[in-house]
Amino acid sequence: MPLHIATAPGRPDHPNEDFAAATATAAVLLDGVSAPVGRDNGCSHGVSWHTRRVGALLLAGLDAGADPRAALAEAITTVASLHAGTCDLGVQETPSATVVAARIGADRLEYLVLSDSVLLTEADGGVRVLADTRLDDLRPRVAPGSVHTWRNVPGGFWTAGSDPRAAEEAVVGTVPPGPFLAMTDGASRAVEVFGDLDWEGAFALVRERGPGALVRRVRELESNDPACRRFPRGKVRDDVTALWWSP
Repeated sequence: MPLHIATAPGRPDHPNEDFAAATATAAVLLDGVSAPVGRDNGCSHGVSWHTRRVGALLLAGLDAGADPRAALAEAITTVASLHAGTCDLGVQETPSATVVAARIGADRLEYLVLSDSVLLTEADGGVRVLADTRLDDLRPRVAPGSVHTWRNVPGGFWTAGSDPRAAEEAVVGTVPPGPFLAMTDGASRAVEVFGDLDWEGAFALVRERGPGALVRRVRELESNDPACRRFPRGKVRDDVTALWWSP
């Protein structure tokens, strides 16, 4: 089972808030969501702490055969219980994460996608993009700088924070088994921000040279635009993670 994961923090002085892991039957990739600059997330543990625990519990649930939404809801509930007594989980910016999860079967691939991390699979000689587009759909309709106020509220977009209802909002489904590529938005910015690759190109690059090649490509693109003038983005360098699996 060729499985490869590549990840790198956006800043050397800050923890990597991404998480990716796999077993023989399941894989998960999460991207921690930081609070806007100047806002307190109400948690003394931090985003990395939250993301790693939700990811590990989700992977365990999938590996044990749980329904993907049920596994995510249980992971969210359990992690919330670990710090509800010490942290203010009612703060909207409480640590949360985007999620991609996959369970590999002999006759199908089950998937779950929540928020703006992306899953790519093969389809009819091309690439199928499995994505939750609500955040992208929301941005043109709300005031600049206010997108975060729509997190985990009806009509907005959802991430895996402290409310297990987010699991019911995830995009789920099944596709034929085959190679897949999961990416955080730090990795997919090679396509969605810089336009250096299309989805097929990103898939082909990772298939041929591994996910580390995509991480290096993103870092090069970021370094070529350090002031974010040509390619406006919230962070000069983001945490970047890619997970590749093939039968």
